This record gives sequence, structure tokens and C-alpha cells, in this order.
Amino acid sequence: MADKPDRNDPCHCGSGQKYKNCHMDKDQSGAKSKAAAIVLSVAVLLGILLIALSIMGGGSPDCPPGQVWSDAHNHCH
Repeated sequence: MADKPDRNDPCHCGSGQKYKNCHMDKDQSGAKSKAAAIVLSVAVLLGILLIALSIMGGGSPDCPPGQVWSDAHNHCH
């Protein structure tokens, strides 16, 4: 892959303009949108995980044989 042009290099599109005045903003905005999509995806996955944990986390712990969990007392009887 070719190196990223410096700000004052000629633009890679062949326009004859400096890179900073031609395609620099367009090239950088693509990277920013990819990063934003990754951050959004991670946030959604964490939200789903937290919801799943809150739904499944309310169960009773394993009690010894012959005993049952008491929600009122938060221990086995």
C-alpha cells in the first residue's frame, strides 16, 4: 500500500493541487466515520450484554439439596 501523502505533496488524483487543498479532508473523513461506526457497534454490544445480564442475573443461586432459595431473606432455607 502506498504511503499517505504529506499535506504539501501534490494530490494523488492528478489535479495539480496540493493534497491539503484537494483530497485531504475527504480521505480523513472516511477514517473518522469508520472509527465512529466501530465505537457505536461496541456501545450497542455492551448495551445488549448489560440487558442480558440484568435479565438473567436475577435468578436464585444453587442451594444445597433439600433447601430452596428465599427471595425475602436472600439465602437458602
